[in-house]
Amino acid sequence: MNRRILPTANRRGLKRISGLFPALAALMLLASAAAGRDIGPQSQISREQVEKFIGLWKDHFAGADSLQQRRTAFRTLMETTPGPTRIQVRQVDADGVDAELMWPARLHHPIGQRVILYVHGGGFSSGSIRTHSLLAGSLAKAASSDVLLIDYRLMPEYAYPAQINDALTAYRWLLDNGYRNENIIVAGDGAGGNIAIETVLRQMQAAKPLPAAVIALSPITDLAATGGSMTSNAGNDPLLGKAEIETLRKTYLRSRSPTDPQASPLYADMAGFPPLLLQVGSGEVLLDDTLRLADKAHQAGVDVTTEVWPGMPHQWQLFPSLLDDADRSSQNIAEFAIQHFADKPQE
Repeated sequence: MNRRILPTANRRGLKRISGLFPALAALMLLASAAAGRDIGPQSQISREQVEKFIGLWKDHFAGADSLQQRRTAFRTLMETTPGPTRIQVRQVDADGVDAELMWPARLHHPIGQRVILYVHGGGFSSGSIRTHSLLAGSLAKAASSDVLLIDYRLMPEYAYPAQINDALTAYRWLLDNGYRNENIIVAGDGAGGNIAIETVLRQMQAAKPLPAAVIALSPITDLAATGGSMTSNAGNDPLLGKAEIETLRKTYLRSRSPTDPQASPLYADMAGFPPLLLQVGSGEVLLDDTLRLADKAHQAGVDVTTEVWPGMPHQWQLFPSLLDDADRSSQNIAEFAIQHFADKPQE
């Protein structure tokens, strides 16, 4: 079992000193979390890149208060980033879910053998195939895999559980179209990480074939927003905050309880869940969403791999043109996928 995670007792101590000694607290966190595969300390170049990226994010999201305004701001920001290269793309209808199936543009790539079902993030209300096509294409090449990137229904037009239903439909479409479950990995970031985990939990509850593994990048696991990092990291995370989570929750869940395990994976029974890779930035408000889920999954016997990346903002994996660590983290994702595919790609 590969656990790169800060023990619960250490995290409690960390929270007690974080207000007085933030630099020391960060060092303690990263030293413990990096055990296994050493992420390493953040470089000065990385810090400068993150600072520039955060400025760009703030420029695009200035005055974007409503869900629709934030959707437009995210789309506009992602339109400034490059699209994927050296991949093939096919538009598909996955039983009513719009999607793109992409694969490496290689002469002998075995399309139809391995696939990553990718569920984009965006707070359940934004994001699209376009916003996540660069990451998806990069994963296709690095993992020598097909990627099915879906456009699920968004709120406020569609509330819970439309988003999870669409992802589950897409997963079962893959099974019905020749992909074996042991060659399927389900992945997502932010809200997409929540949807990816909930999709697999529903498949478990239905006693149907599970994917080979699950990858969740800074997932929203607790829509009740009870994690201590919601407060302790509030000053470090300009991309997301407790107020935004509460706004999303009200629109997404309406009258449903935020601690319902059908909506917040933190409260679910994880016993029998497939191998799980979690990535999160050390300064994110969602840090505890990741660490608490990792603890719970590990206690349930799940093979959990947790990576805490120093200094990384929410959704950093989407910006390889701006952040060197986006390339590094994506390579780790691809290596995890290759490790868990039943049919490994040929060298």
